[in-house]
Amino acid sequence: MKNKLLLTCSIIVWATLGAFSQNQAALLKDKDQGLAKNKKLIYDFWREVFEGGHMELAPKYMAEGYIQHNPNVPTGRQAFVDFFSKFAVSKPVVDTMKSPVIAITADGDLVTLVFKQENPDPKDPTKKYVTTWFDMFRIEGGKIAEHWDPALKN
Repeated sequence: MKNKLLLTCSIIVWATLGAFSQNQAALLKDKDQGLAKNKKLIYDFWREVFEGGHMELAPKYMAEGYIQHNPNVPTGRQAFVDFFSKFAVSKPVVDTMKSPVIAITADGDLVTLVFKQENPDPKDPTKKYVTTWFDMFRIEGGKIAEHWDPALKN
């Protein structure tokens, strides 16, 4: 576990500095087929439901009793669908994630997506700074049962 954490931190640092060359297919691989399957589940959910806006596919990926830890989004699969349907626009699903993914890690029933994020500098809105963001999911019975991210309450 400690080695995986160190590896993930190293990848984040390299990516933030621009030294990481993105190959999403490689990020999905794992010696453990169960972990590779979990990574693929989250990857497909992200592309189809979250980025693609296909909220009708949520039951394919999410448990009905889905638990949400983002303070701005309600708990429950239907609550997720209702919340994101206000913003979602169905688009063609593409083969890769549009978001600048840095790492996809899996440990047991947890899968974490790590992204490069560019934001306006609060001290000078004409400038931007780069940081990272993560979304972590717990999988149970082949579906997403729980989600965490570092979002603050709006």
